[in-house]
Amino acid sequence: MRKAFSMVTAIFVILLMASVAVFILNLSGKMVKGTVAQFQREQAMLLAKSYTEYAIMAVTANEHNSSNCLNTIAGGFGDDGTGSDLYTIAVDISYIGNTNLHGNCNPLSNTVATLNSPLNIIVDVSVSYPVLDHPAATAPRITYRRRSLQKI
Repeated sequence: MRKAFSMVTAIFVILLMASVAVFILNLSGKMVKGTVAQFQREQAMLLAKSYTEYAIMAVTANEHNSSNCLNTIAGGFGDDGTGSDLYTIAVDISYIGNTNLHGNCNPLSNTVATLNSPLNIIVDVSVSYPVLDHPAATAPRITYRRRSLQKI
């Protein structure tokens, strides 16, 4: 009689430990998924900030009152394993200010400008990246956007 009670107790303890182990594995999987998503978002934010600074540097180095306008910058970062970029970056640059300073380089508005208005640019950066742990073959892409106004 006593041996049967010990066997039932052992089975109950094993089932209890197995359910706790399944709970811990499920929780750690969710934590890993959240950490990967947070890392990708932080990477996208840093890339957007870097490309904003790069666009400002490129506009100041470019002769923007000639026909050689700098309106867009495209780039990529990382390797997704298939030979293409993991992060896709697109930068759009719009000019605000006196038309003598920027010519016809993608003017956003000339109505707010006077002859003494400095040249300003609006830098729109979008960084898109796939959800890495998505089960589908074509994972949906998440896009992070950043807009900055800069006096040149």
